[in-house]
Amino acid sequence: MEIYLVGGAVRDKLLNLPVTERDWVVLGETPDSLLKQGFRPVGKDFPVFLHPDTQEEYALARTERKTTHGYKGFSVYTAPDVTLEEDLIRRDLTINAMAMTPDGRVIDPYHGQRDLQQRVFRHVSPAFAEDPVRILRVARFAARYSTLGFTLAPETCELMQAMVAAGEVDYLVSERVWAELFKALNETTPAAFFTTLKACGALARIFPELDNLFGVPQPPKHHPEIDTGVHSLMCLEQAALLSPSPEVRFAALVHDLGKALSPKEDLPHHNGHEANGLPLLEAMCTRLRIPNGFKALAQQVMQYHTHCHRAADLRPGTLTDTLAALGAFKPANALESFLLACEADARGRTGFENRPYPQAGLFRAAAKAAVSVDISAIVGGTLQGAQIGEAIRQLRIRAVTEAIHAYALL
Repeated sequence: MEIYLVGGAVRDKLLNLPVTERDWVVLGETPDSLLKQGFRPVGKDFPVFLHPDTQEEYALARTERKTTHGYKGFSVYTAPDVTLEEDLIRRDLTINAMAMTPDGRVIDPYHGQRDLQQRVFRHVSPAFAEDPVRILRVARFAARYSTLGFTLAPETCELMQAMVAAGEVDYLVSERVWAELFKALNETTPAAFFTTLKACGALARIFPELDNLFGVPQPPKHHPEIDTGVHSLMCLEQAALLSPSPEVRFAALVHDLGKALSPKEDLPHHNGHEANGLPLLEAMCTRLRIPNGFKALAQQVMQYHTHCHRAADLRPGTLTDTLAALGAFKPANALESFLLACEADARGRTGFENRPYPQAGLFRAAAKAAVSVDISAIVGGTLQGAQIGEAIRQLRIRAVTEAIHAYALL
């Protein structure tokens, strides 16, 4: 059996990066011949098999022909006569179109090693334009490898722009968009995912809520970067430095969606943007089928980030009510994630990247004090209904008041 290591495993091996998954392509075989050798079929759209011992994926060499719009609109041909070069040319980027023999020899018909050395993302062939998911994949590769100096080849950017103009990205299904977005949020520099989409025009079609933020001004005193879209990506960059959590990163990215709706006559001010953004966030999460955990944290950060920034100026009752709204008094809560996203927002401004964020410490101290209040006497007392809740609230307000004074003295 003639086998070759292909795809990301070859790319990362040549970049001296850890190889976490290995995919193989098989030449000169048929599904029946692999089944007889103990391979287990798992492919839905084309013949892919799991090795009986390693459980690694082995795919029969194949060619593809575009039949209709979308990433599923392909006719797949597999046969023993399909060559390695024919299999590799159907791939997206040259750096992903290399193969390696079991003894380590690299087969590189489309100059992937050259583009690795030059740190360039370049499409293998015009067939790149047949699959809109490839735009998302290139953007995700930018999020993963931009720290190594990778850039997008001008001709590939132009091809991606043509795909957007032709409406090909409009056929992307929400599951694939979310799958690539989730992966990008987990990469080292997730902001590069969105700058790449912006460069080819795809951001406006796939994430219009984010694209609408670009060109929207903010007060220079508080936002020297001025542009709200730029600020949003700076927040994402800071969130990536502060936390590995994709939920935190997503919340930091989308917290200012409401600023796109601010009346032009009010600019650069954005009164009420916190509440104005909630319907936009809801629509975005519904359209892309974003998990509830991501949406819930993003809603909290969107609605209450300015409360957190003004923590020292909040009345004890307002701070207590905010903590209650954040679920901070429940055993399972996302307060730390909320504070990290708020800190990313505060630091996601030109010149503010290394500023301390004491507001988070005040929120933590207030939450700790409020949670430590003994409410057993109230719960077991003579009060009923809403009276119990208000009595507990007043106890917590007193505890929060003391915590504010103590924190101010530190």
